[in-house]
Order: sequence, then structure tokens, then C-alpha cells
Amino acid sequence: MTAENEQDIKGLKAAGKVCAQAMKLMMESVRPGMTTAELDQIGEEFLKKEGAQSAPRTMYNFPGGTCISIAPVIAHGIPGEHVIQDGELINIDVSAKLGDYYGDTGSSMVVGKANPEYEKLIEATKNTLMKVLSVAKAGKPLNIIGKTVQQEAARLGYNPIYDLTGHGIGKSLHEKPSSVYNFHKPDDRRALTEGLVLAIEPFLTTGRGRVVEKSDGWSLRTVDNTIAAQFEHTVIITKNEPIILTVA
Repeated sequence: MTAENEQDIKGLKAAGKVCAQAMKLMMESVRPGMTTAELDQIGEEFLKKEGAQSAPRTMYNFPGGTCISIAPVIAHGIPGEHVIQDGELINIDVSAKLGDYYGDTGSSMVVGKANPEYEKLIEATKNTLMKVLSVAKAGKPLNIIGKTVQQEAARLGYNPIYDLTGHGIGKSLHEKPSSVYNFHKPDDRRALTEGLVLAIEPFLTTGRGRVVEKSDGWSLRTVDNTIAAQFEHTVIITKNEPIILTVA
């Protein structure tokens, strides 16, 4: 969608904030020995308390309130009986509807003891998102997002995940533009426009950058079982740096 007035901006900020707060709570609560279902319950109960609805559950009948992915699964992981282990690389993705608007955010972290390889990838991915946000301005080509992700990934010694993209968002979880690529696509002639609402979510990996769906019909893992990290913000494009909506 395009945010056209203060009502839109206020509603989008409220939806983004509740997603960010749920994410923060889950990241602070995760610990070795708990199941991913228990962690999911923390996030979904918070959303309900705030008057928000889990977007994947209500829109797509996803079997969880949030997506919790344990490497090498990197997206759409189903919360369940998996017992979280010390040192695992975990990604949490929270999307929700509040009122008439949607927000979407994601973060990766290491549970418990530090792992230098994982931490390096996480930091690189987080910095890549910040770099993208510094260049995503109205009047620029939409492809500046993918081009920047791919350039930063290469500079830092990683690959982007080619099969997963960001997307438009606002009055629905997924809107046009439907594919905000995480790699340079020279034939993409679309432009960033004032007020455009996007979920920008770079994925970086140590592997080939391709994913495969598991037999559960949801979970996506790297084809080569390598690690990957993701960070995501919902933003409003402006002539300057975007307005970041998913802040706690």
C-alpha cells in the first residue's frame, strides 16, 4: 500500500510496534530446554493481549502464531516439540494485524553460548539491512534493495538467499510489490515511491543461497544444510531514509 495520510501512518506504526514488542519479548524469553511451541505461545499471547491477530495463522492457517526456524531451517518454521538447544541459530518472524493494518519483523540470534561463526553471520545480516535502509529512498529504483543486499553479502563473504524476498505490506500481509528481491535484477524497472510500505528482509548464508521446502509443507531449509540469518523491518519509503515501523 501507499501510506497517504496521518491515519495510515499512525495505524502502521501501531501494528509495527506490537510486532516488534512481541519479537523483543520472545528473544528475551528464549532459553535452552524450552520447546519452540512454548516460545511461540509467549509471542501469540502477547499479540492477543495487545488486541492484535497473528497474520500467518489468520490469513494462511499456519500452524503457529509466529514462525520459529532452527538452522538449517531459515523461514516458515513451525513451532512444535523441538527442544531448543544451547548454541542453536534461531530465527523468529512475527507478523500481525492490528486494526486495519499489518506489521512484519524478523530477527536471528544464537541461543545460549556464543558461536563466533554464527555471530559473525548475524552481525553481517543486521548491518546489511541497515545499509539497505540508508539507500532506499523515493525516486530510486526498487532494485537498489536487492543490489545492495547482494553487494554487501559478497563484500562480507556470504551469499544472499535468492529464493526468498521482501514484499509490499499494509492493509494485507502481502501486497504489491510482491517480490522485493535480495539480489541484483537488472531488468526490474520498478521504482520506490513516496509512502510505499515495504517489508524489507535480507537473508545471508554461508551456502549456495537456495532453499527447499520440507515435507511439512511450510518449513524452508537451505539446500546444502548451511546456516542463514535474516533481519526484517516494515518501513515507509520517503525522500530521505525510510520510516522504520517495527521498533519496540
